[in-house]
Amino acid sequence: MAKRDYYEILGVDKGADAATIKKAYRKTAIKYHPDKNPDDKGAEEKFKEAAEAYEVLSDQDKRARYDRFGHAGVSGNGFGGAGGASMEDIMEQFGDMFGGGAFDTFFGGSGGRRRRGGGGTRGTNLRIKVSLSLEEIAKGTTKKIKVKKQVKCSTCGGSGAKDSGSVSTCGTCSGSGYVRQVRSTFLGQMQTTTACPTCGGNGQVVTAKCTTCKGDGTNYEEKLIEIEIPAGVEEGMQLSMRGNGNAGQNGGPAGDLLINIQEKPHDTLKRDGANVIYDLYLNFADAAIGTTVEVPTIEGKVKIKIPAGTQSGKIFRLKGKGLPVVQSYQQGDQLIHVSVWTPKKLTAKEKQLLEKLRDMPNFNPQPGKSDKGFFEKMKDYFNA
Repeated sequence: MAKRDYYEILGVDKGADAATIKKAYRKTAIKYHPDKNPDDKGAEEKFKEAAEAYEVLSDQDKRARYDRFGHAGVSGNGFGGAGGASMEDIMEQFGDMFGGGAFDTFFGGSGGRRRRGGGGTRGTNLRIKVSLSLEEIAKGTTKKIKVKKQVKCSTCGGSGAKDSGSVSTCGTCSGSGYVRQVRSTFLGQMQTTTACPTCGGNGQVVTAKCTTCKGDGTNYEEKLIEIEIPAGVEEGMQLSMRGNGNAGQNGGPAGDLLINIQEKPHDTLKRDGANVIYDLYLNFADAAIGTTVEVPTIEGKVKIKIPAGTQSGKIFRLKGKGLPVVQSYQQGDQLIHVSVWTPKKLTAKEKQLLEKLRDMPNFNPQPGKSDKGFFEKMKDYFNA
């Protein structure tokens, strides 16, 4: 099923500023919040959909890529935004914009439990760069990258405890992972829910630390990660692999792996969006008389015919010989820009021939005047 337009989801136009987008998301999130719509799967999906839209439109770089490429610019092939996130991820990532517990105020306190979801600290994101050749970008590729990152401790399973008997229920929150606070405001008493300061929202405390990870629950290891790069990606585009970053602590979710795309310069071709450009230099005789030349493309060399009388600045188009548009059926073209080469050094004979041509009445053809005779005479001179 095709994804809905992010601007449509939040009910804003494409020129909306950050404050308008934030206000629209807040309104939509409150409307479809699961605590306000219990056991309503449709409302929950719309809540997640709004979170995904806000995640992209509130980020300047992501929004720019979305405006240019659509959903393909921010997701695809295992990469993407909040659409694949759990409810806990969404609450953790966006809950703070409502004032650190405003969901609890609106919906009676269960939002805090849902947002903490058993506690633990989310792992940090990792960022790497991947350099791709034009050929790899054209077809898409799979890269195997070694990444040194935090992983769950194999001894304690990420708990940070020496053994099962080294964990006890937190006395501050009685194992719930959160504490309630009541504040007096001009509107009256307001109740908020925050993570327990003693156990960090986990509900349990470690009495004896794991000897391998020293209670952190994680260790550094080098992991080989396989990354699928979709065809058509561009310099500066960022892909995200959810859950492939550093491991979380105390049972928290792992962070993401962020992949920044870099393009390696090609020896002869230049990229312009989905199109590929090749600069073809012709000598004056070939441009005037016509010839057949071999030009490079991403898929290999091809021959093209240069008609007689080709002017400098002429552009030939090879349909479909460019790059694919990421996550699309569209395909760019190869554009061949013709430049007529003027030699800087001439032999005596070459100079003599050119001087004869310069004295010919048709050497500087007038607009609309036939230059057929000029081409024929020039051929005779060069064949002499």
